[in-house]
Amino acid sequence: MRTKQSIFQDIDWIMVAIYLVLVAFGWISIYAATFDEQHRDILDMTQNHGKQMLWIVLAIVIATAILLLDHQFFETFAYAIYGISLFLLLAVLFVGSEIKGAQSWFVLGPISFQPSELAKYGTALALAKYLKVHGSKFKEMRIKLISLCIIFLPAILIMLQPDVGSMLVFAVLLVVLYRQGLSGWIFILGFAAIFLFVIALFMKQFSWEISSETSIAGSWLFLSLLASLCGVIFYFLRKSKGSLLIILGSYLASLGYYLSVDFVFDHVLKPHHQNRINELLGIVSDPLGAGYNVHQSKIAIGSGGFFGKGFLQGTQTRFHFVPEQSTDFIFCTVGEEWGFLGSVVLVSLFVFLMARIIWMAEKQRSEFTRIYGYCLASILFIHFTINIGMAIGLAPVIGIPLPFFSYGGSSLWSFTVLLFTFIKLDSERKFVLR
Repeated sequence: MRTKQSIFQDIDWIMVAIYLVLVAFGWISIYAATFDEQHRDILDMTQNHGKQMLWIVLAIVIATAILLLDHQFFETFAYAIYGISLFLLLAVLFVGSEIKGAQSWFVLGPISFQPSELAKYGTALALAKYLKVHGSKFKEMRIKLISLCIIFLPAILIMLQPDVGSMLVFAVLLVVLYRQGLSGWIFILGFAAIFLFVIALFMKQFSWEISSETSIAGSWLFLSLLASLCGVIFYFLRKSKGSLLIILGSYLASLGYYLSVDFVFDHVLKPHHQNRINELLGIVSDPLGAGYNVHQSKIAIGSGGFFGKGFLQGTQTRFHFVPEQSTDFIFCTVGEEWGFLGSVVLVSLFVFLMARIIWMAEKQRSEFTRIYGYCLASILFIHFTINIGMAIGLAPVIGIPLPFFSYGGSSLWSFTVLLFTFIKLDSERKFVLR
């Protein structure tokens, strides 16, 4: 058997280089977003940019430690890490600290930790280990249900906090199951659920603006159209056994879901979640309230033009018009100071990194590494898509950081662990049989 002569042998240095560029670019952007004339020193530990430098140094130490571990460590302790993350998600509901409306943090003096970050990592490891062992039987309903439970058990605990943004991250792991053989109908049902949710909200708003009789008529018209659609589907599937029962069941489920939207929206979602969704859909317009962050972010990005205003020259950034600009809205700093060109460079780096992870995952001999690689790419994708979508007004504001870029040690360390675990596993590709 071949043995490695160094921990750095067969390391994918391209992924490491992209990681370092993103971290450095993020640090500079955090400095710009929090710039203060009285604290010009980029290493000032009293400012966010100084603290971020400390988090970066520790992240590099963590990355090196991961590379020193035996590659079998991650598979061996996958379930243990997953179990610890579930325990912490339960504990934070009772002894955690509430920040921004969600009881999702452990705060010990100057140190704060969000267990949902560990849960992403633990879920990716546990799912990879389970599917490696049982993936050949994935067509069995029992295997599918257990896989779904591994994904959505932490998601349910996170929803109880409630932290909608972190919860959505787990839903994207369905992509991993799709690669494993899950039917694509699950995504069609997901998009249909979103469509019905949006339609129900518009109908609710419509009912406020017109008479109740007209509102009821509109609701029945929509339900009639839904029934007609089910009839068309039945016409094309009429030769299939049980198709009528399937269509009828789908209609009743859709009807129940549609009628429950009002209750969920009014009694489950927090008021700030309701306001942000209404603002995103254009049901209400509140540029000085719920829509203030996004409105100011779009002004900042648009004012950057093609080449940007230059480093530390962005007026929206310098005068702190955009709240949370070093965390959730860090992308608008790039848009204003580096313009469309800088934004394209940043987006290209993320796209190339995710594409390379998927490409490397497909080259693996180990099923565990391949599945984990898809988990990593999926998590990065949902964070990247929603964070930038928030900044340009195409996604609701749900507090999701931009990987390796946004301010915060908890976020940076979790993404570092996620990425370098895959880099370590990939470096063993030539030395494992499966």
